[in-house]
Amino acid sequence: MNQPSSLSQWSQRLLAAVLLGGQVMVHLLGGKIHRRNTVEQMALVGPASLPIALVTAAFVGMVFTIQVSREFINLGAGSAVGGVLAISLARELAPVLTAVVLAGRVGSAFAAEIGTMRVTEQIDALYVLRTDPIDYLVIPRLIACCLMLPILTVLSFITGMTGGLLIANSLYGISQTVFLDSARNFLGVWDLCSAPIKGFCFGALIAIIGSSWGLTTTGGAKGVGQSTTTAVVTSLLAIFISNFFLSWLMFQGLGSAVLGGG
Repeated sequence: MNQPSSLSQWSQRLLAAVLLGGQVMVHLLGGKIHRRNTVEQMALVGPASLPIALVTAAFVGMVFTIQVSREFINLGAGSAVGGVLAISLARELAPVLTAVVLAGRVGSAFAAEIGTMRVTEQIDALYVLRTDPIDYLVIPRLIACCLMLPILTVLSFITGMTGGLLIANSLYGISQTVFLDSARNFLGVWDLCSAPIKGFCFGALIAIIGSSWGLTTTGGAKGVGQSTTTAVVTSLLAIFISNFFLSWLMFQGLGSAVLGGG
């Protein structure tokens, strides 16, 4: 009996997150932004998350290069390793993995912090002070994620390429010139633009889901823990599902990057 009730509760909270997203859009159109809170959240999402995002990207780039280089060299296509890594990082690996890292680090923090405020009645205190929690809590987090995640994605792409270049050159003898020329030939402008666009969308999902799960927290400390866990899981699902649709919209029917078709 617990599973259906849990599913029902999750569905209700997901609907609440959708409604919260609509409310945020309305409030943003009204120009209600708390600048100090926004700057604080940008520091939390951006610089504080930078080391773990870059370390993740570096090792992903190196592992990908190890797996691809040996096969491509055996097929006589070692010169294409840089291009394949560049396309993979730009289109999928950099935006998705950076978003996953932030969902675990930042999304959980949003849910835990706002959830604690909910169960300790601090949210009610904001209403008493005539301060809307959406303006004060949600919008700064949304802006921070939407601005910082694209930047982190671009930096992750550069770091992943650097890690791949080091492995390709030191372990497989692929020269730096060949590696970079391959990446330049394979990558199109749209490939480079797709990464920050995806980062922007994923950032919005992480902020809305984390904040919504926090605002709908009940049940004291236990409820805060459950909200935090569920918020991260839901954010990851949202990232993977939305990534499919974004990839389909961006790259379906655009031709082959290898042949210069974009």
